[in-house]
This record gives sequence, structure tokens and C-alpha cells, in this order.
Amino acid sequence: MSGANDRAEVMGEAPKKTVVQRGLWFEEFETDVLYQHRPGRTITEADNVLFTTLTMNTQALHLDAAFSDALPPFNQRLVNSMFTLSTLVGLSVAQLTQGTIVGNLGFGEVAFPKPLFHGDTLYAETEVVDKRESRSRPGEGIVTFAHTGRNQHGDVVATASRKTMVRKRPESEA
Repeated sequence: MSGANDRAEVMGEAPKKTVVQRGLWFEEFETDVLYQHRPGRTITEADNVLFTTLTMNTQALHLDAAFSDALPPFNQRLVNSMFTLSTLVGLSVAQLTQGTIVGNLGFGEVAFPKPLFHGDTLYAETEVVDKRESRSRPGEGIVTFAHTGRNQHGDVVATASRKTMVRKRPESEA
């Protein structure tokens, strides 16, 4: 039970309905629907440096301000594109796959048409481009997402195709 229900019981009241945040079951996904994920995520210098060093990426474009500041065309450090991709997918989890995904099956085309910089905010949106029942796993289906990341100006900074295995709605949830 949630904390609110615990309080209601202590106060002698009947518990109110409980809503638990989760992703969508396979049956709930619709193609040609655009899911906008909010809130966005403002990327900090600390985020970029931590991710870059944790993943052993020694690229000076992410770590060395003096080097990057002197290098056209951006003249500043770039946010690590793998952090951008991870955050783009991460922003979709609560709305789409929290607790319902079995796993990622793979990524298709990934592109970074414009860079992100420290202080930029990443917003994510996802379109379901395909779904089908699994041929080998009866309680699951395959959903293909097209993820798009935009900065605070609306510029596309990342796109990715992702194929996932998602659980079907359990009979107990029907």
C-alpha cells in the first residue's frame, strides 16, 4: 500500500484507490502516436564529466575546456553523445516501459544532427513505429520506437530507433 493508504487506515478511513506508475503493456501501444516525455533534463558539466570518465572516454572534446574552447566550430565542450542517447531513452522509461519491458533487443539508426552543450535541456519524444506479437515468447510482443531528442530551442540533437521486448498485460490485470 502507499503511504496515503496507510494514513487513511490509521485514521479509520477506507483506503482510496491506489495508482502505481508503470509503463504500457504491449496491448496499450499504438503506432503513429507521438509520446512527449516531460519533464526534460538540463545537462550539467558534472553530468557530462562524470559519464565521460565513468565510461573511460578520454575524448578531449568532453573533458578539456582549453582544448575545446580553441576548436571551431563550437568553441566549447560537447556533451558526450552516448550520454545524450542514454538520457534520451531514459526520459521515455517512466511513460512507456517502466516495469513492462523485458529488455532492449537492439538499436537501429542513431544520429546526432546537432550537439548538446552544458546547460542545454534535453526533451524527448517517442513514436511507436511498429509492434507485433512475439513468435517465440507467447506472453510478450516486440515494439519498435523512434526516439527524438530536442534541445530547449526545438533543434533535433539526437534520433534513435530502438526495438524492445514488452510484456503483454497479465490476465490478473485484465
